[in-house]
Amino acid sequence: MSTQTQIPLSSPWIDERDVERVVEVLRSGWISLGPTGARFEELLAGFVGAPHCAAVSSGTAGLHLCVRAAGVGPGDEVITSPYSFAASANCAIYEGATPVFADVDPRTFNLDPAAVEAAVTEKTKAVVAVDIFGYPCELDELRAICDRHGLALIEDACEALGAEYRGARLGSHGHPAVFAFYPNKQMTTGEGGAITTGSDAEQELFVSLRNQGRLETSSWLQHGRLGYNYRLDDISAALGVGQLERLDEILAARAAVAERYTALLEGVGVETPLPDDADHVRSWFVYVVELPQGVDRDRVIRELGKRGVSSAPYLPSIHLQPYMRERYGFSEGMFPVSEDCSARTLALPFHARLPAEDAERVVDELRSVLASL
Repeated sequence: MSTQTQIPLSSPWIDERDVERVVEVLRSGWISLGPTGARFEELLAGFVGAPHCAAVSSGTAGLHLCVRAAGVGPGDEVITSPYSFAASANCAIYEGATPVFADVDPRTFNLDPAAVEAAVTEKTKAVVAVDIFGYPCELDELRAICDRHGLALIEDACEALGAEYRGARLGSHGHPAVFAFYPNKQMTTGEGGAITTGSDAEQELFVSLRNQGRLETSSWLQHGRLGYNYRLDDISAALGVGQLERLDEILAARAAVAERYTALLEGVGVETPLPDDADHVRSWFVYVVELPQGVDRDRVIRELGKRGVSSAPYLPSIHLQPYMRERYGFSEGMFPVSEDCSARTLALPFHARLPAEDAERVVDELRSVLASL
């Protein structure tokens, strides 16, 4: 066992101004439904370039509200990616709908539009498009499919705050887009998320649904519709305000760490993340490599751990999760590209302030482990 300090998989960047903002809200006595939440929404909408933003308690909550606002219900189908966090599919199940998976592109890891087109049936109600690992999905092609078939397009941008598609930041393209702020994300509110939209009506609905279905014109205990307690408190929003004030700096630091990794990994024998192009600018959420065919990824993780390097299998395919197999009968071989990615992708330690010497050590240990196998 290595005596060196363990290099963690991720770490949020919290500074003294973040702490001060949280303390200010605590001292104000207005710790929920106060002005700080509104300020956070204003700043986030401005950063993304969206007319509207509704802060919520998590990215999962945001996805659920988007599915509900789209009118999804029992008997409907919602198409999404099998190579994602489970919430991308769970949001449909919450409303009694059936998740339908479409396989992914082997290089972008995002939905293959041709597979989405092939998965559309008369029961399809919506598409939840995922920007996996912060890389923008093919929004124009997916929007065209949705327009052609009369489907709602919901963007799971939970890992992609700051990413750009065809010159515009994700969240500014009109349809609902959901962001998440768990501590391993680009910025954090502790827990928390947000929905951006270009629609006045959708914004009004999201604000009502997150707050127990209350109407803006009604009294506190009058409920116009069935809603949820999906609010984001002002303490979390205060942390978010501090993070947003230096988000450009955070994103630049994460990009620099990713660039360093890519250079260090040359010749190691792994496939590094797809670079940006004219239409796609990634926002770095994690740094994921693909191991060669036949390498025991779980053994690599164990061996790295013994050497003081944290790593993780990013991501297991949703359709092969135990509850998905039991409920819907999914099995191996149904989505081969996703399953191959799930078997070979590995997340390395990654955060905005990862020291250069830690990145070098990670790559050295990975090179050594792969050579030993």
